[in-house]
Amino acid sequence: MRIRCTDLSVHYRPGQHSGQRSVEAVQDVSLDVAEGEFLSIVGPSGCGKSTLLRTLAGLIEPSRGTVERFSEDDPAARAYLVFQENSLFPWMTVLDNATFGLKMLGVDSNSRRDAAVPLLERFGLAGRLANYPHELSVGMKQRVAVARAFISRPQALLMDEPFAALDWLSRMTLQQDLLELWREERKTVVFVTHDLEEAVRLSDRVVVMSPQPGRIVAEERIELDRPRDDKVLIEPAFVAAKDRLLRALRASAAVQ
Repeated sequence: MRIRCTDLSVHYRPGQHSGQRSVEAVQDVSLDVAEGEFLSIVGPSGCGKSTLLRTLAGLIEPSRGTVERFSEDDPAARAYLVFQENSLFPWMTVLDNATFGLKMLGVDSNSRRDAAVPLLERFGLAGRLANYPHELSVGMKQRVAVARAFISRPQALLMDEPFAALDWLSRMTLQQDLLELWREERKTVVFVTHDLEEAVRLSDRVVVMSPQPGRIVAEERIELDRPRDDKVLIEPAFVAAKDRLLRALRASAAVQ
C-alpha cells in the first residue's frame, strides 16, 4: 500500500462554550510513503505524531489537505493501526485476540487457527494460546498485538509507539521480530517513536516533526544494510544517522 498526504493540517476545536481557541496539531504536512517502505516519525512529545498517524489511518478527518491510501494490486487494501497501550480484549484468550481481525473478515475458525498458531509460536507464545491478557506480562501482550496485526492481513501497518512501555531487552527482541516479519512480507509500515535508536534501527527513512503545530522539518534516509541485528547499534553509519536526527530535533526545538 502507498500512503500519501498533501498539505495536511488538523485542528482540534474545543467545545462550543469552552472559550478556548482551536488548536492546530498538525500543519501543512506532505508525506509520500512508498509501498513496502518502513518509515518512522520522530518528534517531541505533543508535536502531533499520533494525530498524524490516526489521520493517515482515517480515524481523524483532516481540517485541510488530503490523505490517500491505495494499492495497485488490491483496490480494497486495508491499513491496521497498532496502539501503544494494551489493546487486547480482556475477555478473549490469546488465540482469540490474535485472530479477531480474521474473524471480522469472515474467515472460519480452523483457518484462523492455522494462520495464527505458527506466528504466535514464533513470538514465544506457544504455551499461552489459552491464556487471558491479565495472565500475560506487558511484553507478551505487545507480542500478541503485533502478531494480530500481521495475522489480520493488512497491506500497511500504522504503529503508534508499540514498544514504548517495554523494558530494554523486550524492546530489542520485539524490534528484531518486527524486522524479520517485515523483511518477509514487505508491508508498508509507518512507525511513531520517541526513540531515535529504534527509529534508525528499523527504518528505511525517518522524518522529524517540529513542536506543535507539528510540521516535517527534516528527513534522514537510513543507508544501512539489511538484515539488521543488535550489532548495527555500534556501526559508525548508525551513530552518525542518530546524531544527525538528534541535531535536527534540537534545532527544531530551538526555533520555537
